[in-house]
Amino acid sequence: MKICAVIPAAGRGTRLGAKTPKILMQLRPEETIWFILYGKLAPLVEHIHLVLSPEGASLFPPLPDNVSFSIQSEPLGMGDAIFSGHELWSQYDAILVVWGDQVFVSKKTFARTIAALANPDHHMVLPLTRMANPYVEYVFEGSNLTKILMTREGDVTAPNGLSDVGTFLLGTAGLQAFWEEFLSKTGKDLKGRTTGEINFLPFLPFLSAKGFRVTPLEVEDATEARGINTKDDLAFFKSLYNGTP
Repeated sequence: MKICAVIPAAGRGTRLGAKTPKILMQLRPEETIWFILYGKLAPLVEHIHLVLSPEGASLFPPLPDNVSFSIQSEPLGMGDAIFSGHELWSQYDAILVVWGDQVFVSKKTFARTIAALANPDHHMVLPLTRMANPYVEYVFEGSNLTKILMTREGDVTAPNGLSDVGTFLLGTAGLQAFWEEFLSKTGKDLKGRTTGEINFLPFLPFLSAKGFRVTPLEVEDATEARGINTKDDLAFFKSLYNGTP
């Protein structure tokens, strides 16, 4: 099975007051978020595809042969970013979507996720963890993923709810057609109520309702769910990577 990791990284880093895209921010001297993510992913997948902003692409260092990129000219949301790379990643059996700021997801979690996708046909693997106050909550009825609540869109999540670690593995067969159907059926509710973005997460319950098998994968360390969205997040991860309390 051949896997392409897809990293949507077109964010401008404005909430962090950054002059570079988040994925190029340094956590250690000479080591950026991209450097750390690449080191974890490259041994596990056949290819890595980045989705960058025009500004980000101009600032990116030279890429290895196993990495490509495309441009998201307008910040329309993660769903739009991921599917803008369809022409490339559809050549692979599965895509491992990883948010571009999920620097603390462990290589072990990535490897376990890939191992859990025994058959990529209409199958997704979702690494999930319990969080005291989840930013995003996954709601199941039996084996079906029925909805995903997002606080950034005004939803209220439950204490100790299941949240993701910014990592999603999906078989690619028919995925573009499902995405187009999702866009057409969502209609006026396509964009998030608060952000106005075309989100990726609501697509996952849609796939479950269409018969995609969902394999939740427990992640014990809830720190893996924490991305870098604020200056406090950045300071927290810098302290971890620099070995300070």
